[in-house]
Amino acid sequence: MAFDRRTFLGTTAATGAAVALTGATSTPAAAQSAGSSAGSAGVRTYSFTVMGTTDLHGNVFNWDYFTDKEFDDKAHNDVGLAKISTLVEQVRAEKGRRNTLLIDAGDTIQGTQLSYYYAKVDPITARRGPVHPMAQAMNAIGYDAAALGNHEFNYGIPVLRKFEEQCDFPLLGANALDAKTLRPAFAPYSMHCLRTPHGRDVKVAVLGLTNPGIALWDKANVQGKMTFPGLEEQAAKYVPRLRSMGADVVIVSAHSGSSGTSSYGDQLPYIENAAALVAEQVPGIDAILVGHAHTEIPEYRVKNKASGKDVVLSEPLKWGQRLTLFDFELSWSRGRWSVEKVAAKVLNSNTVAEDPKITGLLEDEHRKVVAYVNQVIGTSTQAMSSAEGPVKDVAIIDLINHVQAETVKGALAGTEWAALPVLSQASCFSRTAAIPAGQVTIRDAAGLYPFENTLEARLLTGAQLKDYLEYSAKYFVRTAPGEAVDPAKLTNAEGTPDYNYDAVYGLSYEIDIAQPAGSRISGLSFQGKALDPAARFVLAVNNYRASGGGNFPHVPGARQLWANSDEIRNTIITWVKAKGTVDPTQFASVDWRLTRAGTPVF
Repeated sequence: MAFDRRTFLGTTAATGAAVALTGATSTPAAAQSAGSSAGSAGVRTYSFTVMGTTDLHGNVFNWDYFTDKEFDDKAHNDVGLAKISTLVEQVRAEKGRRNTLLIDAGDTIQGTQLSYYYAKVDPITARRGPVHPMAQAMNAIGYDAAALGNHEFNYGIPVLRKFEEQCDFPLLGANALDAKTLRPAFAPYSMHCLRTPHGRDVKVAVLGLTNPGIALWDKANVQGKMTFPGLEEQAAKYVPRLRSMGADVVIVSAHSGSSGTSSYGDQLPYIENAAALVAEQVPGIDAILVGHAHTEIPEYRVKNKASGKDVVLSEPLKWGQRLTLFDFELSWSRGRWSVEKVAAKVLNSNTVAEDPKITGLLEDEHRKVVAYVNQVIGTSTQAMSSAEGPVKDVAIIDLINHVQAETVKGALAGTEWAALPVLSQASCFSRTAAIPAGQVTIRDAAGLYPFENTLEARLLTGAQLKDYLEYSAKYFVRTAPGEAVDPAKLTNAEGTPDYNYDAVYGLSYEIDIAQPAGSRISGLSFQGKALDPAARFVLAVNNYRASGGGNFPHVPGARQLWANSDEIRNTIITWVKAKGTVDPTQFASVDWRLTRAGTPVF
């Protein structure tokens, strides 16, 4: 669906007026003048604040649906829009509501069982379906605009369109284009007017940019429908246009990290984490709200090559753990507003209580989801934990792999590929996943796989699998024989996340962490015999890896034998329901281990 520009211009004009009018009528008189002053030399100034969130991933409450208790981590962070709402109201009270805007940088409707429930179990797309909890919360808090994230497309375009319809603010994506017309499929930008006591109103443009990786990650949902060119290309097109339309301030909300890297290598024609490059290459941008990378950047300054001016970047931590504040100072001269200063910082949501307005609004939805995830679907003969999954072959990861391998074997039965051995890959997606002895619930099973990945089957050779394992083993920090081993410091070498370390189920091998990356796999065998480089295997693999995620070798170009549209965690839940009893003795074994010069590390 191509975006109607006339509709967009009318909508954004109304949005800008609404922002100003709402602020003017809801802010105390003392605060209303806080954003403006006349300097000692009679220079008129105005200050305002843009608040930003990103990667909310379906978090409204400070709650972990996989553990069925209040969220907590080692740093004692809190999560959720209910906490963010309290911070937002504090900032509005301090600055004056009319002197603030609130934006988001994407990845909103996927990530928790709350968001999953309203996409799949009680979908918002159903006739007379519910309003998405994230739309309800963000509407109540008063967001002004949000960029599209790549995970917005996980449930398909109809769910995204329905969510867009339910939001009282625009979803922005200047580089999300209709595949046939190459016109914007979503609003590229929004314009907001902030009223000042003197001079003309300040016009703030928010340009939304999303991640070009969507074309790979959600190929099944977007191929032939939408295309996603690079961020720099589209920013260079729109920023001058926004300035010509009278924008005094241009802010980019970009669902793209700042590192200038890509986890996809040659698979992705555009840079995945391009926010800093946009700041450097495209003049006319004042600030960029960064998303996608799940890192915390309070303030990062990039000098634009053309203008020589600093562009201020900030990325608040994921899931509503932080709120970014961009503080702008403007001055009025020669009939126009000019940005004199921009500073950024983040506020920690664990310093405040949840806003009862938000928790009360969604209390019923929260209770429904808690009841859903606590449904018993089977039993387990023993407890399993992923705590040691990054460094040991543990039963709970074998469970994922066993389910995937069985599913692929069943799908290929009766085909020309039925006689080939099926292997499977999986990662330790969560170090806190656990299956208890006794009753197993939906949340127990779903907690093994917190991502919306689907399952594929790819055709690989023994030699290719050896390369695959060598690449995966770069995850471990090189540790010489005799050197002390601290499991907490042994993994995530070169910043490799846990989900980019794969164990391959069905093969036996050792990983010598004393050797350099690329030369670590030894004793590689299949069914007790050395792996034949020419032998053919079917690899059960998630769609993220199959489409190039993590830049693993061979798999993206390998022949696809089968693919499924159901999430892997649903496949696991269905398997547990069908079996009734989970017995690790039926599928778990220690087939890989860490060694140094042939001596096991553990």
